[in-house]
Amino acid sequence: MNKQTEVFMKPTPQGNSSAWAEVGQSHPHESAILHVLGEATYTDDIPEAQGTLHAALGMSQKAHARIRSINFDAVRSAPGVVAVFTEADIPGTNDCGPILHDDPILAKDLVEYVGQPIFAVVADSHDNARRAVRKVVIDYEELPAILTPQAAHAAKSYVLPPMHLARGNAQQAFETAAHRVSGQLYVGGQEQFYLEGQISYAIPKEQNGMLVLCSTQHPTEMQHVVAHALGVHSHNIVVECRRMGGGFGGKESQSALWAAVASIAAAKLKRPVKLRADRDDDMMVTGKRHCFYYDYEVGYDDAGRIVAAKVDMVSRAGFSADLSAPVATRAVCHFDNTYYLSDVDIKASCGKTNTQSNTAFRGFGGPQGAIAIEYIVDEIARNLGRDPLDIRKLNFYGRNDEEGRNVTQYGQKIVDNVIHELVAELEASSEYRQRRAAIETFNAGSPVLKKGLALTPVKFGIAFNVTHFNQAGALVHVYTDGSVLVNHGGTEMGQGINTKVAQVVAHELGIPLELVRVSATDTSKVANTSATAASTGADLNGKAAQDAAHTIRRRLAEFFAKLHGGDAKAVVFAAGAVHLGEHSMAFGDLAQKAYLSRVQLWSDGFYATPGLHWDPKTMTGRPFSYFAYGASVSEVVVDTFTGEWKLLRADALYDAGQSLNPALDIGQVEGAFIQGMGWLTTEELWWNKDGKLMTHAPSTYKIPGVSDCPQDFRVKLFKNRNVEDSIHRSKAVGEPPLLLPFSVFFAIRDAIASVGGKRFNPPLNAPATSEAILKSVDAVRAMARAA
Repeated sequence: MNKQTEVFMKPTPQGNSSAWAEVGQSHPHESAILHVLGEATYTDDIPEAQGTLHAALGMSQKAHARIRSINFDAVRSAPGVVAVFTEADIPGTNDCGPILHDDPILAKDLVEYVGQPIFAVVADSHDNARRAVRKVVIDYEELPAILTPQAAHAAKSYVLPPMHLARGNAQQAFETAAHRVSGQLYVGGQEQFYLEGQISYAIPKEQNGMLVLCSTQHPTEMQHVVAHALGVHSHNIVVECRRMGGGFGGKESQSALWAAVASIAAAKLKRPVKLRADRDDDMMVTGKRHCFYYDYEVGYDDAGRIVAAKVDMVSRAGFSADLSAPVATRAVCHFDNTYYLSDVDIKASCGKTNTQSNTAFRGFGGPQGAIAIEYIVDEIARNLGRDPLDIRKLNFYGRNDEEGRNVTQYGQKIVDNVIHELVAELEASSEYRQRRAAIETFNAGSPVLKKGLALTPVKFGIAFNVTHFNQAGALVHVYTDGSVLVNHGGTEMGQGINTKVAQVVAHELGIPLELVRVSATDTSKVANTSATAASTGADLNGKAAQDAAHTIRRRLAEFFAKLHGGDAKAVVFAAGAVHLGEHSMAFGDLAQKAYLSRVQLWSDGFYATPGLHWDPKTMTGRPFSYFAYGASVSEVVVDTFTGEWKLLRADALYDAGQSLNPALDIGQVEGAFIQGMGWLTTEELWWNKDGKLMTHAPSTYKIPGVSDCPQDFRVKLFKNRNVEDSIHRSKAVGEPPLLLPFSVFFAIRDAIASVGGKRFNPPLNAPATSEAILKSVDAVRAMARAA
């Protein structure tokens, strides 16, 4: 692979020394060697305690039905079975919903999707438990099922009331618009497909205590759910997570079911119980990215500037609310993407369907909101015979001093807009205009293979929509040998949060990174944590850890100044040593002396993001701390006979602010790009007429492979510095890059449009599978013949 990357190794250091820094360096992931050697400990690798039992879930085979009766005789007599548990065995609350109490741990009388857990079997082995659950006999009374968001919308079937945001007077603006474009769009969902499936291991402790080792992005939520299910206080429950083998949002709220079932069984049997999901069962039980259906209408002038926009979007929420409300809220807030929309009317509904309860997925509604406006801009450009890039640039938010065109539809003023400069840089570096001309020449002489090119921008808001989630805590311990242990509320899922937090602490204390270790996330150490989600992991936990480390540094500085005389503010911590004038001492030696003088060498830290507020009734406020920007250019070739396609080259430029770790950030951009490309092209979720998910295994659900990556993949970080006081002026890099591969989808659409001389807008839904591409090609050919 000819991959060109650019890493800025030494941004201007901040903090203790202008000549030394641990932040801004491209350090490897703290567990990279363990990953490669297979020595990294995941939940299923933890040595099992004596007497450990294994659980499996018995799942509904109907999309919507009442349970008349259940016969467990064959289950209980199966080899190795120790116990069978139903909702009647739950001592506390039968609920694992993160917001609304509408999501039972185990169904009672009513099942609402194929795959819904009804009971749990506990046996002496994982295989025996899985075999036993299949022996149950259930008598169902089937009920009508709603399976699509369109059907839910038509039936006014929602998991919560619809949302509405309006600014200006869209109807009046439509009446004066020179042109209008309207239509429908469907964008499918996406399976998180983490390499490590859902798993929890519950170990009973004395006095009704429970230790839950869980692969989760939200240990505190798991603590709450388990405590409620067992009918005990939160202090009885300890949830620990050293690392996950991927999360992508699928382990934010939906790890709760697995933690609860394992804990209920362990509490009842007084023995450790592990619940590990088989891949098929995992995909059948858990929710995915919300698919969206859109009805849109946009008015625009002769130049292509949008003057009015109206969209009605409905998501497939599934059978319960889960996180659908904040997902829809973020979709509404990201409908604008990088474009100023003066007069808008945006509606969003969360359709109640008899399918898995959809949940968080990297981007959390942002991609679903932004792709709609990108589709519309693409249509405007083709209607006017213009290059889509020109229409995009025309509609960009104004620069920061351009009053009136720098306020979002929800009322937040944009003060850090760099999209103009970023896109200009990428347009030049990718040779967009030259390649556009070369592709036109190629397509003119190629009747079957057609090339396409697209440049798409990204603006993504960083913070939780729910203001109180924007807080974090951390503990920092300095030992007498100068080594440091850090614990924080974030969870490591491969993204490198522990590496970045360790860098922040090392930098703050002026010591080499190898002296800092981050321990497993643990609810008994840092309490009341937020989920590692919304791209806030490093922002929140890095600030909290910095706060704790700063307190210790201040104490050590005061002690060192007391030893040698001088001002504590003049003490410098750098490169593993402490300096004050002519006096120097190794950090470890100072820690030892400070201990002997009874100086406290540990501290807690806390951070709450300032300036955030949101009114869910009016859907206005300042929900985001700042925005991350980016853009990408993709070039594809499409076989118009088979629908096959290939990504030939991708250029991505991403605004990570003043990056904490450029190597990790570039890796995140690359991974997000390929994951987002999969969502928009190959990853198709399909339910049959009976509501059963048929794409529930790698054999039927296609995530991108190595061969799907472009041979020419150029990823760079945009040189920038966050205007907000984020951790070392960096910017988040978890979710925003997932929007970059919009360019792949629109490059495919560009290639299809060339079949009709780019006179017609190809009808193309996502994912743009080979079948969908062929259907779109046929539609364009039909339009060309009719014209």
